[in-house]
Amino acid sequence: MTATTEPVDSPKVSAGRMTHREVLQALSGLMVGMFVAILASTVVANALPRIIADLNGSQTVYTWIVTSELLAMTATVPLWGKMADLYSKKLLIQLSLGLFVLGSLVAGLTPNVEILLFSRVIQGVGAGGMTALAMIVMAAMIPPRELGRYAGVFGAVFGVGTIAGPLIGGVLVDTSWLGWRWCFLIGVPFSIISIVLLQRTLNLPVVRREAKIDWLGAALITAGVSTLLIWSSLAGHKFAWASGWTALMVVGGLVLLALAVWVESRVPEPIIPLKIFRSRTVALTTVASVLVGVALFGGTVFLSQYFQTSLGKSPTVAGLMSLPMILGLLISSTAAGALITKYGRWKIYLVAGAAVMTAGMLLLSTVDADTGVPLLSVYMAVLGTGVGMLMQNLVLAAQNDVPANELGAATSVLTFFRSMGGAIGVSALGAVLANRVTSLMTEKLGPAAATTGGGTAEVPDLSALPEPVLAIVRDAYATATSELFLIGAPIAFLALVAVVFIKEKPLHEVSGDERAEKEAAALTAMH
Repeated sequence: MTATTEPVDSPKVSAGRMTHREVLQALSGLMVGMFVAILASTVVANALPRIIADLNGSQTVYTWIVTSELLAMTATVPLWGKMADLYSKKLLIQLSLGLFVLGSLVAGLTPNVEILLFSRVIQGVGAGGMTALAMIVMAAMIPPRELGRYAGVFGAVFGVGTIAGPLIGGVLVDTSWLGWRWCFLIGVPFSIISIVLLQRTLNLPVVRREAKIDWLGAALITAGVSTLLIWSSLAGHKFAWASGWTALMVVGGLVLLALAVWVESRVPEPIIPLKIFRSRTVALTTVASVLVGVALFGGTVFLSQYFQTSLGKSPTVAGLMSLPMILGLLISSTAAGALITKYGRWKIYLVAGAAVMTAGMLLLSTVDADTGVPLLSVYMAVLGTGVGMLMQNLVLAAQNDVPANELGAATSVLTFFRSMGGAIGVSALGAVLANRVTSLMTEKLGPAAATTGGGTAEVPDLSALPEPVLAIVRDAYATATSELFLIGAPIAFLALVAVVFIKEKPLHEVSGDERAEKEAAALTAMH
């Protein structure tokens, strides 16, 4: 196998390191793309009831409008990561944005729920590419030693997209001359701007080599993961956790994944190179990413419901109440990144972040229907601070530990497992929440509790409940939510245990592309 380096992305000389100004210009396109990907998952939140009403959808469709995008995004991340190791990163990231534009246009113009679900899958594939490739492109441009100073910028984009999404969605839905369709269409101009910016500013060399994409491995991984995610999203609602359907889907998913591992161990260019798990750092950061996904997404996704159901806040206020957690994340991510760049030490922030995240989970496990907003804000800020120090730096640790030609695979593996942990966490803890709410309301109201909606996947209509029942419903949701964080705390602690055993290595002083060129030159010399 031969390897040559061709500057196919730009006529500029590619061997030199990009200047700080060139990096910031290229990051502008990446940040717009990331903003679009984040906005897609949050802007639709407040619009879902109106969408279901207009398209005559069911409660199952309500769930799948969210889940279908998450499935497609999670399942395709490893494929995007592998292709980034073989082909032009610039071309791939523009392709992912193009798919996102196509999915958004179809979703915005959809005549029925079936086409809407199909369009959400296309959006998910595009968002998966954007999510995986943004970090890969950053690692290609910027040495690990310098990466910290830019990570905070992406943290800011994440925070703004998360906070602004529900607010923008609410405004669009309530504006008569716009409506819910613009929740999907609003991403189109941003995506096109990102494509243009990347074309003008992103200049990366491509290490060209003879290679083949492992399509069989990709198909088996996608099918296995999708089967498990579909099971975790339906179990507890459509069929019991302990049922024949559960056995069939879990065994089927695990068999598909076992076949994927067998294929990946034998093909020359696997989608997920199993040898990267020989690195203790990659193995432990992968475990920590799964646990962070389960604990963080599984717990925090239900906070908005707690704000509205237990505390009686409006959707807009509920969106604003997440501000302390986002601010904690932004400040700690930016500060940790700057300190890592200055001193070159990174493990202390992983350990501290996991410890603080565990403490935040424990604090949130004490909330009830009477918890004051100031105290709740402190608890959320603690959780956000821990996550800010931990999540981004897990990727940095893994990227620093693998050869340059496996940067894409290592980055996408961590993103993939974190997303999968989050998806399974949301589904499993959502089932725990529903069952706990049902049992609490049955204790207080008797078997008639089922008629309030507490025992189903639907949130009860609070405005239709009499005051005594309303107080019981609010208390039940508050108790169940606090117990979710109590479940999340030991999961977060296991992430702490995992990062404690990671061995700290000095950060590379050169970018991924410079390392790739040196490795390609060495390989050519050997042949």
